[in-house]
Amino acid sequence: MDFAKLDFAKLAGRYCIDGDAKFKLKDIDPADTAGLKFDKKQAGELLARGVERLGELQNRLYADDRWSLLVIFQAMDAAGKDGTIAHVMSGINPQGCQIFSFKAPSSEELDHDFLWRTGKCLPERGRIGIFNRSYYEEVLVVRVHPEFLARQRLPEGLAEGDKLWRHRFDAINALERHLTRSGTRVLKFFLHVSKEEQKKRFLERIDNPAKNWKFSELDVAERRHWGEYMEAYQEMIRHTGTKWAPWHVVPADNKWFTRVVVGATIVAALEKLDLDYPKLDSAAKARLTLNRAALQNET
Repeated sequence: MDFAKLDFAKLAGRYCIDGDAKFKLKDIDPADTAGLKFDKKQAGELLARGVERLGELQNRLYADDRWSLLVIFQAMDAAGKDGTIAHVMSGINPQGCQIFSFKAPSSEELDHDFLWRTGKCLPERGRIGIFNRSYYEEVLVVRVHPEFLARQRLPEGLAEGDKLWRHRFDAINALERHLTRSGTRVLKFFLHVSKEEQKKRFLERIDNPAKNWKFSELDVAERRHWGEYMEAYQEMIRHTGTKWAPWHVVPADNKWFTRVVVGATIVAALEKLDLDYPKLDSAAKARLTLNRAALQNET
């Protein structure tokens, strides 16, 4: 099978969660490949065709200048976010794509509401915006580490119990509905890696000198909270997987498959937008004819 024959919408829909209040992470196998079996070369060729198609669609998106696309990636460390972004977006014109990574918030960001810092980075019309982590960190790492929440200095009564997380889920859903209604298509990917595969990748970072720089002792410390993170991710997906901005829970133990699914999902979403190049009116066409004649008659 090649990418041209792959049913993008069907593959994307296989991992789409858009309002299942009973969703369970354990129901999606991180090693799943949807029955597809490819060697490294075949997988590379498959992805290359998707990258080529994505490049064509991004060019139309830019020229059409009516829609924008926001792509959000969330995952545990070593799940492959950076590699997926690099490979899937390798055919994109840099002028039409903006990538932002969100680390620990600054003091200025902590003085604003939790959506403020990401709001400044939303994509312009005609462009693709990529969030490598996002406002969802506020219902993930902050939930697992309550000490981070204390730094936000919320008024008494606003940070008590589950009410805070319900309010943040509501705020996120409202934001994403607003973006969708304003012409921004929102795609959200949770790269679902297993604890065993994460351990394997961490060990590779330690053993391979070329990857030593990627390793952080904090990553190992966070593994002790694996169960808490899985519960937080599950709650996040249950409450913010909506019809207008669903989650795509993508198996991430096989990097080639993760990249194929993400690429297929983005392609399928852009194809639904019915993008086209601007149509010229008769006056503009007449000017083109005059300019063609002028160029041809140059001496």
